[in-house]
Amino acid sequence: MKKIISTEKAPAAIGPYSQAVEVNGTLYISGQVPLDPATMTVVDGGITEQTEQVMLNIGEILSAAGYTFADVVKSTCLLSDMANFKAMNEVYGKYYSENPPARAAFAVKELPLGVMVEIETIAVK
Repeated sequence: MKKIISTEKAPAAIGPYSQAVEVNGTLYISGQVPLDPATMTVVDGGITEQTEQVMLNIGEILSAAGYTFADVVKSTCLLSDMANFKAMNEVYGKYYSENPPARAAFAVKELPLGVMVEIETIAVK
C-alpha cells in the first residue's frame, strides 16, 4: 500500500507531488532543492551551502518516515553546472561515509527556482 510521507521540517511541495512516498518498505523521496523549510526561500551561499540544505531536507524526510541515511540505496544528483560537482560531492560524502548508495550525477540546463543542485533519493528497509 502507498503511504504519503510529509514533514514540516522539510520544504513543502511546490507542485503536484509528495515529499516522499513509501511502498513495500521502499521510500521514494522527491527531488529536494535547497529551500529553508521555515521560510520556503533558497538558502544564501553557493553550492556548498545549497548542498548542505538539500541533505538536511533529505535527512528530515528520511527521519519522518523512520529511515536513516544508512537505508539509502540510490541517489540522483542534478547540477546546474558540472563545475560544482567536486564541492557538491564533498558535502554529499559527509552523509555517506560508509557503504554509500549507488548514484548518478547529471548537469542539466536549469533547475527549479534557479538553484544549483537537486537530489532525489531512494531508501529501503
